[in-house]
Amino acid sequence: MNKIFAQLIEKRHLDDGFLHPKYENLADPYKLPDCKKAITRIKKALKSQENILIYGDYDVDGVTASTVMEEALILSGAKPENIRIMLPDRFADGYGMSPKIINEVKRHHITLVITVDCGSSNHEIIDELNHLKIDTIVTDHHETKETLPEAVAIVNPKRRDYQDQDSLRDLAGVGVAFKIAEALKKEGLIKNDQEKWLLDLVLLGTICDNMLLTHENRILSFYGLKVLAKTRRPGLKALIQKAGVKNLNADAIGFQIGPRLNAAGRLDTAELSLNLLRSKDAITAAPLVEKLETLNKKRKNEQLLATKEIEKRGVKDDPVIIETGHWHEGILGIVAGHLVEDYHKPAFVLTELDNNIFKGSGRSFGDFSLAKALDYTKDTIINGGGHAGAAGVKLDGKNLYQFREKINDYYRSLNLKNQADYFGFHADLELNDFSDLNLDLLDDLKLLEPFGPGNEEPIFRLKDVQITNLVRMGAEKNHLRLDLKDKNGKFLKLVAFYAPEKWFTVDPDYDQIEPLIKLTENEYNGVKSLEARIIDINML
Repeated sequence: MNKIFAQLIEKRHLDDGFLHPKYENLADPYKLPDCKKAITRIKKALKSQENILIYGDYDVDGVTASTVMEEALILSGAKPENIRIMLPDRFADGYGMSPKIINEVKRHHITLVITVDCGSSNHEIIDELNHLKIDTIVTDHHETKETLPEAVAIVNPKRRDYQDQDSLRDLAGVGVAFKIAEALKKEGLIKNDQEKWLLDLVLLGTICDNMLLTHENRILSFYGLKVLAKTRRPGLKALIQKAGVKNLNADAIGFQIGPRLNAAGRLDTAELSLNLLRSKDAITAAPLVEKLETLNKKRKNEQLLATKEIEKRGVKDDPVIIETGHWHEGILGIVAGHLVEDYHKPAFVLTELDNNIFKGSGRSFGDFSLAKALDYTKDTIINGGGHAGAAGVKLDGKNLYQFREKINDYYRSLNLKNQADYFGFHADLELNDFSDLNLDLLDDLKLLEPFGPGNEEPIFRLKDVQITNLVRMGAEKNHLRLDLKDKNGKFLKLVAFYAPEKWFTVDPDYDQIEPLIKLTENEYNGVKSLEARIIDINML
């Protein structure tokens, strides 16, 4: 084991169970609340070949969860023609179960509805389904209200009455759906570990929903990465190729694959992504991939326009940013995320609809829960909810001022400390010797993948270094190369793409710096070497 890697795992307190997770150490699916009730009802439906409707969501988590649930049911003996998937329209329906489901279940003679990634707060619609004598199984991972709907089962690790939460609380919606597949396997309905082939989708949904990659998710993501590398899905293969992914890792999923899948639900219909994941051949997948590529480019442009407009007029000096405008609904969450990164404050971005109604998305961090904040402000909004870190909201324009004041008062009442500590870069180790920076270290670091919340990619601070070369690179001269020498005369190449202009002002002859870096592999003419990506530069 590389010496630097040994120091890293000691500092992070990582054991062999984390470095080499075992699939058989996944938690018993029946630890989830109501899982037994859900499986009992599903078994009844399978035996009678009932018509089943899977109701999902329009983001990557919802689309992957819908696909996982469908495939789990088919592996368990359901006929494909007896299963339908319904996804909400972001613009017409919003998050959660749409009233349109009532006509859908009547039209197709549905007797069982299974939700994925939603349903925990849809009391009225589930009551209406009950009135029609249609059973509902909720599988979800969102925060719940004080009371739960009258469903046959509510399989949600965030239930307030659920105590055994340590390993399962941070499951994504697709993770909860996979636990249903595990339970069906445990009942002998899914044979020969076929559920493992669902793990590529579990990985996508878990990473794109920004879930902690610890406990149960560590095992799921570890094996999900292996399955993704061997995925049998023609649509996913085509999307990976179109996105130009060279290394299948969390960055590729979060910044290349995920945004393309999400673009459908943001700007058009999530059924495009759903159909891609379910496609059976490359011919069917090809036009869907092209459509997603076009939508993703449009998404980037819409996002840029909204961000520039907000930057131009400036934001108010409140603890929680509330921005309103006339922007595309599909990009509000992304813009809110950028505001959080730029201003280090929770942010809501709202767009004005007809009749002075505002709809938007929020993003947060640290100890400020948006789900709890919206619960506190419930008398000022039409509806809203979600996670601690991401939520949606709809409100009447006449209550906009009251909403802004109340949510900021709530933030102040919490007396939160050290929230800025969640930003900035924190080095895992300080290095003043390049001797152990080699390809063996990169191989060791791969044991930690995939990286994400709770398992961040290691960052190293370089100390006592001398700059031997500084070069502008690229056609527009906006990329930076720094060559450094350590105290023993060993060299290391650092690069930064689209580097901040201030980094180019470093004077190699006079300035002393301590760069923060991540390590990566470079291959040129078939020769592999280690190099570093600059994350930040501290001037001394």
